[in-house]
Amino acid sequence: MSRELRCVHDVARGLLSGVTTLDDDARRLLDGANFAHLTTLQAGGQPKSDVVWIGREGDRLLVATDAKSIKARNVAIDPRVSISVVSFGDPYDQLLIRGRVVEVRSDDELVVLDALSQKYLGTAFPRRKWSSRVVLVIEPHLARSYRSSLRDPRTPTAQM
Repeated sequence: MSRELRCVHDVARGLLSGVTTLDDDARRLLDGANFAHLTTLQAGGQPKSDVVWIGREGDRLLVATDAKSIKARNVAIDPRVSISVVSFGDPYDQLLIRGRVVEVRSDDELVVLDALSQKYLGTAFPRRKWSSRVVLVIEPHLARSYRSSLRDPRTPTAQM
């Protein structure tokens, strides 16, 4: 059995369910203004993906959302999530994460949302009135970064 297949079987049996430490490439992608794709599971098991801003607190990931959002409702039922992050400047530089939401924090003062907005927009978040804001705190169980040598030949940077 290949190493990859063994890993998949181990995850399915729960053997690799511990918290992982993010490597330097993962931290670089998470710390940059790179968009993430958060997938949660709906009550019927269907996946739901959203493009989100993402932050980091040590090895835990932070996603701000409205407390009434579908994402917040989904993780209240099933905390398992997956996240993909691609470099804004190089979509072949990517990070894949599987984990679970371990905490839902109030962010009614918009502290986390403003920090994310500063990272992505260079300013505090412009909308100030919300019914209730929360931060999903995600503990990664698997994190894999990958930088491919593939380049789109039609882009100017690929011709360098």
